Amino acid sequence: MVAYVPDLLDRSKLRAAAAATFVAAPEQLAGVVAPDDVVVVDLARPGVLEALPALVASGARVIGFGSHVDRATLEAAAATGCEAMPRSQFFRSLGALLSPDAP
Repeated sequence: MVAYVPDLLDRSKLRAAAAATFVAAPEQLAGVVAPDDVVVVDLARPGVLEALPALVASGARVIGFGSHVDRATLEAAAATGCEAMPRSQFFRSLGALLSPDAP
């Protein structure tokens, strides 16, 4: 898993669920993502929406989470092919999302 998740609490939850490589900026994701990777991004962070089309085009599975009240961002991310969901749903489903059997 490759992730752009700056929040330290969110990072610790991801680390508890799976091995992860974290990048410091969304622009760095494209340089380290392989087609079979799972990419996790915090959709609320600047630059993430702009980085999504290249990530999705790489063939990686891209999962994004954001505020449940920010429907515009969630919808914009979903329109790129990102699996966008509210933060609470993402962390509640983290084990299933990162399972090798997940789509």
